[in-house]
Amino acid sequence: MRMALKSSELYKRHSFRELKAKIFRGKRERAVKVMGNPVKFEGVSEELQKILDADMDQVGPRRRAREAFKTIQLSIDHVLFKTPYDGLKMTESYEVNSRGLEIFTKSWLPDSGSPKAVVCFCHGYGDTSTFFVEGIARKLASSGYGVFAMDYPGFGLSEGLHGYIPDFDILVDDVMEHYSKVKENPDLHKLPSFLFGQSMGGAVALKIHLKQPDAWSGAVLVAPMCKIAEDMVPPWLVTKILIGVAKVLPKHKLVPQKDLAELAFRDVKKRQQTAYNVVAYKHKPRLGTALELLRTTKEIEQQLEKVSLPLLILHGKEDKVTDPSVSKALYEKASSADKKLNLYDGAFHALLEGEPDEMILQVFGDIVTWLDEHC
Repeated sequence: MRMALKSSELYKRHSFRELKAKIFRGKRERAVKVMGNPVKFEGVSEELQKILDADMDQVGPRRRAREAFKTIQLSIDHVLFKTPYDGLKMTESYEVNSRGLEIFTKSWLPDSGSPKAVVCFCHGYGDTSTFFVEGIARKLASSGYGVFAMDYPGFGLSEGLHGYIPDFDILVDDVMEHYSKVKENPDLHKLPSFLFGQSMGGAVALKIHLKQPDAWSGAVLVAPMCKIAEDMVPPWLVTKILIGVAKVLPKHKLVPQKDLAELAFRDVKKRQQTAYNVVAYKHKPRLGTALELLRTTKEIEQQLEKVSLPLLILHGKEDKVTDPSVSKALYEKASSADKKLNLYDGAFHALLEGEPDEMILQVFGDIVTWLDEHC
């Protein structure tokens, strides 16, 4: 089942140019983000601010917020959104999966000719395919690749309680289901196919590979969540208490967490721009979700030697969110005959979104070069 996205009624009544001018009046970045609290954008109409302030636990308010705000989102001064995309064919849809959940999907394809390969994107924790991922996908598609993405259940524009992962393996099965359909497309099924995983998406990509060991031509893993950094995990006693509480309150937002934007984004201006990702999950992690992430990383860490596909692993040496030492272990232990590890001096977690422009472009160049060599 497919359902096309409707254009926003709000923008029929508000000029984008007027809204943008109001938002950036005075200081360029006056939006202040407080974890879990609504972001106030200077000069935005009361009607639009009400949409942005809505409780986004359910998917309806998230979809309304994204639709009302998307033109402003993609106009921010960020290197990801400066790539020309006139030569790209972009499609958005909602598809009902085998579990009856309505999943948001998107694709970016070169407008003419066949793509070099299929790239299936696995986004990070709390994220969506409609903001920074949009910019990443455009740059990859502009280099000749067909890029496909989806929002996991409970994230972005897909159905489900916001930020809740009751079972990581079921989430992986949902992702496998969608990308298997993508690869069955008669126009694509003979092309090389690559997994592209960022952060938690790296764990998703590795789990997909372990379930489908011969199905993929390779994987690009950007700061993969093979292990959560020690500083991000609550103390042992607190963790034990949370495990007990999670048995009766798995959906509650109770897990202590540091400011991820501050930890992940080295460039201060780009860190402030994370406020524009209005449908991202920014609250404390839900108990059940946090325990699933811990369980999954421990499971992956114990199976690194089973990873056998061609690998490009990229990690910032100063990453305080996912542990770069485990990326080194993945590189050393993976049975892949074809593997490469790039570690970047001084770089934080968000290699493609939060670094200075020259670092972002360097990482992109490394990725495209590797993909070109494997097509």
